[in-house]
Amino acid sequence: MSASESARVRVHGLFIDGAEVPAASDERLDVLNPATGEVIARISHASGEDVDRAVRSARAAFEAREWASLSNRTRAKLINKLADVFEAHLEEMFTLETANNGRSVNETRAQISRLPDFFRYNAGLAIARRDSVIPVDGNYLNYTLRTPVGVVGNSTPFNHPLMIMVKSLAPTLASGCTTVVKPSEYTPLTTLRLAELFVEAGLPPGVFNVVTGLGPTTGKALAEHRGINKWVLTGGTEAGRITGALAGSNFAHQTLELGGKTPVLVFEDFDVQQAVNYAAFGAFIGAGQTCICGSRQIVHESIYDEFVAKLAAKAQTIRIGNPVDPSVQLGPVVSRRQQERVLRYVDIGLNEDHARLVAGGKVPADPALARGFFVEPTVFADVTPAMRIFQEEVFGPFVSVSKFKTEEEALAMANDCDFGLAAAIRTNNVTRAHRVAARLKCGIVWVNDHHRLDPASPWGGVKDSGTGRESGSESFDQHFETKSVMVRLDDAPFDWYQDTANQPRLN
Repeated sequence: MSASESARVRVHGLFIDGAEVPAASDERLDVLNPATGEVIARISHASGEDVDRAVRSARAAFEAREWASLSNRTRAKLINKLADVFEAHLEEMFTLETANNGRSVNETRAQISRLPDFFRYNAGLAIARRDSVIPVDGNYLNYTLRTPVGVVGNSTPFNHPLMIMVKSLAPTLASGCTTVVKPSEYTPLTTLRLAELFVEAGLPPGVFNVVTGLGPTTGKALAEHRGINKWVLTGGTEAGRITGALAGSNFAHQTLELGGKTPVLVFEDFDVQQAVNYAAFGAFIGAGQTCICGSRQIVHESIYDEFVAKLAAKAQTIRIGNPVDPSVQLGPVVSRRQQERVLRYVDIGLNEDHARLVAGGKVPADPALARGFFVEPTVFADVTPAMRIFQEEVFGPFVSVSKFKTEEEALAMANDCDFGLAAAIRTNNVTRAHRVAARLKCGIVWVNDHHRLDPASPWGGVKDSGTGRESGSESFDQHFETKSVMVRLDDAPFDWYQDTANQPRLN
């Protein structure tokens, strides 16, 4: 990069206590446009000292009257104002996120435009919140008080930078907690910008802090910080094990949304072309870089050959290119490293698993795309559960197709995996749909759809896909400690040691 080009690239500091501040170190990390390989920004690499400063800011804000003394209704009004500010800057966010993570601008627009409603939904929960009065034996009043857990540490991934951050940020703010967010070093730009906008809109300084850097350094320092009361991570399963153990040593609450290998069960009564359309949507949206990527298509034997042929043909029609072009349907993966990972799994599928490659598997030949991190939509057929490409998460535009005979066999194949985030069913038989959904070992099931979420719908997995839930009232409730208050309503004198025989109870 030339000196003039370098001068045009913005260098971002950290966002602590309501303002952009320099990090303790001058070390910088390049942020690339994955469609072109160009440096579009530089970010600070936050040290443990920087993380400590951010956590202390969040703690001070949590305890300050300006934030802690807000009534539920006043806080809800502020959260709704933040939603309005976010909505007013959507065009800016579409552009910035597309440049930063390489997702098609049409996909980005469709996803990010929904995010203000996460704040509005949680603002509604804040107003509607009720504590319990519990009937107990004896002349007592027992009620609960819920208090915000405190400071939430949040590590977000590169695939959906704003959406995944917002799913945590909205209940964090609506519950009265404060936060320190560490975005992925690949895609920090929209998170930094949203923090600026929210402070300008009236969010008190220190409530929303952002530290940038690498997972093994900045992320580790945040996860293990003793000032964190809740740890939220969306990322790989191994990252969840490592950071979960760090946060667990301080007894922090945890929500971990980790890897996935989504099975899609396609039954013989469902229209094949519609099943193929859903398969392409589920597998190739976001260049396949989603934890709920429909990467395992498990198809009834009677329609298997037709399904494979049509999916291979569909994959070859998807338009690949620079995601800022509205006609483009598939952008790059996020980095050269991720591109190499996907291509390595193509090699595994061919030379280790000996599956049948029916579409893609290469870098596009177009020389205009050579500097970016592109991979063709890839489809493998004749895949069995023993194969690595059936079991392991690829995180790219990569899908396998397997054959089944009976419903029991389909369920066994779907559940034969360490992951358990999501699954999908394609059938017109409503009885079968409910029966199969109940037996799938996962946290989310779509029937005749894919990728759908809502602020009110809980999101999370089982097994190696994590613990806890995002979205819904479940997520909001997980931001509180519950205190039980027991009030004796009897004024009669009490002395256990003078009148033990007449006491009705000890506990």
